[in-house]
Amino acid sequence: MPDTTGLEPLSVLAGRVGAILRERRQTVAVAESSAGGLVSAALLAIPGASAFFLGGAVVYSRRAGKALLGLTAEDMAGMRAETEPYASFIAGRIQGSHRATWGIAESGAAGPSGSPYGDAPGHVCLAIAGEAAASRTIETANADRASNMDVFARQLLLLFHQTLLAQDRRAPGS
Repeated sequence: MPDTTGLEPLSVLAGRVGAILRERRQTVAVAESSAGGLVSAALLAIPGASAFFLGGAVVYSRRAGKALLGLTAEDMAGMRAETEPYASFIAGRIQGSHRATWGIAESGAAGPSGSPYGDAPGHVCLAIAGEAAASRTIETANADRASNMDVFARQLLLLFHQTLLAQDRRAPGS
């Protein structure tokens, strides 16, 4: 099936992010839900990934959130998964727990059906935490699970890459 998203392949996006992180001597930790580990796998496929990749977690359920991120009922008060505030929170949590320069996260509904929260398949919230913060909501309007997982992973790496490049533009003397 041809790619109609207009996004670069996952390996290309991961390679760009990895090169920037390696050059800057920065690190990243990843929290994924509906991308199912594709972001971590893409970053880990880069030779020398141990220079920048500190760890990742697939947080696919409340039980996983508790076990992998230490999420408590108090943490979740007034918040639900598949929102930008939640994605931002878990990006910050994974960043802090791994003592990484950056934490990146996504939370969404890959499909083929919607989520228990009422989000349509193809809905994902992305977030970056670290020296800068960013978040974004994407709606693919697609119910194909595998396709959405791939798009979610690529969109998260794209947002991270854009955030890293924006840091260059804000650097002193530029």
